[in-house]
Amino acid sequence: MKKIKLIFSLLVLLAVTIRCSIPDGISQDLTFDKTTAPTGLAAVINVTNDNTGLVTVTPTASGAGTYDVYFGDGTASPANVQFGGNVTHKYKEGNYTVKVVARGLNGVNIEKTYPIALVLRAPESLTVTLTKNLYNLKVKASALYAVSYLVYFGDAGANEVGTPMAIGEEVSHNYAVAGNYNVKVVALSGGAPKTEKITAVTINDPFEFPITFESPFVVYSFVVSGGFTYSKVANPNVSGVNTSATVGKFSKIVGSASNSDSTSKFDNPIDFSTGKTVKVWAYNPNAANIGKKVTMELGSASGTAVLKVAFTKSGVWEELVFDFSTISPVIPATTKFTQMVIRFNDTSIGRSGETFYLDEFRLTN
Repeated sequence: MKKIKLIFSLLVLLAVTIRCSIPDGISQDLTFDKTTAPTGLAAVINVTNDNTGLVTVTPTASGAGTYDVYFGDGTASPANVQFGGNVTHKYKEGNYTVKVVARGLNGVNIEKTYPIALVLRAPESLTVTLTKNLYNLKVKASALYAVSYLVYFGDAGANEVGTPMAIGEEVSHNYAVAGNYNVKVVALSGGAPKTEKITAVTINDPFEFPITFESPFVVYSFVVSGGFTYSKVANPNVSGVNTSATVGKFSKIVGSASNSDSTSKFDNPIDFSTGKTVKVWAYNPNAANIGKKVTMELGSASGTAVLKVAFTKSGVWEELVFDFSTISPVIPATTKFTQMVIRFNDTSIGRSGETFYLDEFRLTN
């Protein structure tokens, strides 16, 4: 009887031991995990057409948790993209291979490569704006699809290095001498395509005393009104004291106002600290104008100074002397005159034949 009880106890103990070795809630199916690798990997690659070089990669796949995007341009690490997201990357012009790796939920990955060609477009509608101030030139430009510019000012020979100019920037340049120059602006795309525009520009010497009418790079500014006329012409009488090639021709047309005139504004003022006498070569082709007076009026911020000098000859050049030191009250030596007005026979209206020539305006003591 004792043997039977002992055997029964052992069987019960064995059954309890086996039961306790299998945790509750754990399947007894030992088959391997059946979660599949990602499938249907694809990527939408959008290349912008505005020369920014931006490329957007949007990966998709079934069963993927995240994606790694390798840009193929030497970038050290891939970009990690969450499910449903995308990534944007900036490229230079060229050919690249983008690799997309889809990471599965079970740790199994699949990958796919996509070749892309980034071709930039040449900038369009290039516009150049030049602003001159004597020897200084300022340049601005605008163009569609440009990322920057190079400016060549045309005064440094064939080996000139372009001056970089950013979008919306203005660059400034000072020329050493007056002359005619070709200013070239190159609109850059960020790659090989580019667009350029060449603009001819004349850099002028200042309009100032002495006035010779000889330089091709001075704008001889005589602004006329009331029936007065002015032009730069060939010397009508190359002889005597004035054998220069070109001179200023002035006329008071028939019926013009008595106070008709020409007005000159100087780039650099007449400085009375260096002298107060203005001398001018003058030519009167009509004997009827002998005794008629040329009026010179100088203007400054503090007032005006006016003198009248008559022709004494005709058919030859003579010197008219406007001695402003004779004016009372005395004009201070610190006075700087920025404007000159020329009139002729300003006591009557214009008559027939009132044409005369002036040359070599100069300031002396």
